[in-house]
Amino acid sequence: MPSIVTDFNELDLDGTYTYADYLLWQFKERVELIKGRIFKMSPAPNTSHQLISSKLQGNLFVHLKDKSCYLFSAPFDVRLFDTKKSAFVNRDIYTVVQPDLCVVCDKNKLDEKGCLGAPDLVIEILSPGNSKKEVDSKFDLYQESGVREYWIVQPIDQNVFIFTLSDSGVFIGLKPATAELRSVIFPELSIDLKEIFN
Repeated sequence: MPSIVTDFNELDLDGTYTYADYLLWQFKERVELIKGRIFKMSPAPNTSHQLISSKLQGNLFVHLKDKSCYLFSAPFDVRLFDTKKSAFVNRDIYTVVQPDLCVVCDKNKLDEKGCLGAPDLVIEILSPGNSKKEVDSKFDLYQESGVREYWIVQPIDQNVFIFTLSDSGVFIGLKPATAELRSVIFPELSIDLKEIFN
């Protein structure tokens, strides 16, 4: 029987792990699991990151309060898996991520451990320590998993890149939002980015 891991340094960073392993990790470091590989998350986000996150969360909360969708903020485990499999267990899941914000409209994807399957909307706010991971690894991951809309928020440039999933399962990028952010899957949602970034 696998044992509980209490020291991050006990893990083999070149190894391949599953969600079953992840459940046994009881150390202080925050990690994500992307296709079986461990990614150590940046230290606690800076003040600017947190302010942007809370302002976006406030706008989304107001917009969604009368809808049957649920808003979550990190830390919140999103478990992604091979959608071609009809049955799976924890050892079949090789990806656990914690988006800054996500919206889930299918209540059946929610359980006490988080979300099992692709959220409808994922928002990642870039910071110096995670930019490459978010833009590269997570872009592919969210596309493959069927996330319907993905926002990459860039605090330094004060813009948001919006990607929507096409019928063929490929992300299509829209013109970067610099003043007003409008969602594709929530067409009534409009966010003033001057308010978000100030």
